[in-house]
Amino acid sequence: MKQAASALALVIASVVISLLSAEFVLRVKNSSMKSYDIEMWRYAKELKRRSDDPDLGFDHVRSKSALLQSVDVRLNELGLRGGPLRPPTPGERRILFLGGSIALGWGVAEKETVEARLETMLRGAGVKASVLNAGVGNYNAVRYVTRFFKELTEIDPTDIVVLFFLRDAEDLPPDSGNFALRTSELAVTLWIAYHRLLDRSGEAALVDHYRQAYRPDAPGFVRMKEKLKELAGFARARKINCFLAMMPDIHNVVDYRLGFVHDLMRGVAAEYGYEYVDLLSAFAGRKPQDLFAMPGDPHPNALGHQLMAEAIFPVISQDAKGGETSR
Repeated sequence: MKQAASALALVIASVVISLLSAEFVLRVKNSSMKSYDIEMWRYAKELKRRSDDPDLGFDHVRSKSALLQSVDVRLNELGLRGGPLRPPTPGERRILFLGGSIALGWGVAEKETVEARLETMLRGAGVKASVLNAGVGNYNAVRYVTRFFKELTEIDPTDIVVLFFLRDAEDLPPDSGNFALRTSELAVTLWIAYHRLLDRSGEAALVDHYRQAYRPDAPGFVRMKEKLKELAGFARARKINCFLAMMPDIHNVVDYRLGFVHDLMRGVAAEYGYEYVDLLSAFAGRKPQDLFAMPGDPHPNALGHQLMAEAIFPVISQDAKGGETSR
């Protein structure tokens, strides 16, 4: 019995030492900040907190910053990316961007995000404007509209831009709260490898995934429409200009096969009264390596954010309250 117990203790000790060694090696390797998955995990650890609202799942912490993917991400007192919120000046347009990690500007310096670029362009055109970034990584439309009503109506925007990505209609599961996944880079790496082994990959699988996600009866699609309708009704009652900027998937914009989603969202925007801006034409024909934030990270880089700002600027620079907005 003593020999068996000793052997078992030796096995357990060996496993623990091996796991700790693997964790240490991974942390040293990932200190370069070039692992997209680990940097997203660090973002969740350092700049997010769990929410008691099941429609949110999680939320940004307040007044904190972190260096993620070699980019400083600072959050102000409302959890918006950027500096402290200042009072609006008379006659100023206050433009609020809602969205997920693309709106946040994942992997892009704050001054190079679509919001910062658009504000610079508007001011250069003589328009008094502040453009606010309410993007939160891993949010869908249900989450970012819910957050707006729960926390951000006090901003009192004159304009709301929904920076819509294809995943925004997906039905997202709640956070599991798994201790190992919250604390261990090794656990996260193994979990990701396991799911990538099981999940279908390739462009055909992606197209099929979105055809399923955008079925008229798909739960995420139904809830997304409900939330966008609710936001549009709120905006209409308060004479807030509403825009829906449709962001393409940039894995392949040379031979783009997801245009059916853009057509659907054009219809949704028209139905609820959003001014629709399709960003596909701004990206069409460009290679992924010219647009990715870094290899393996399909978020748009600084060039991508510049292209978005240039496409949105001619639409939003007109005062929609004073007449038809030009396209």
